[in-house]
Amino acid sequence: MRTVGVLAAKNELPSLLREVERGGEVVITRRGRPVARLGPIERAFDRAGSRAAAEGLRRASKGLSLGGLSIKELIEEGRD
Repeated sequence: MRTVGVLAAKNELPSLLREVERGGEVVITRRGRPVARLGPIERAFDRAGSRAAAEGLRRASKGLSLGGLSIKELIEEGRD
């Protein structure tokens, strides 16, 4: 994580933003004390990725069994 002073951050903002876009983080200091952190924003929900993961789980579980038990039976057993 890179640390820069306020004046340097002001003068280098475009290059700092490029660094953050690549996944880096930058701490901005004032008189040697950290006051802010520049970092990438979290991505929004990835619907396509979630669907692909769900499909992968379906494929992986195909052919697996619960040993003759139903989900309802397993739930009831867990309540005891």
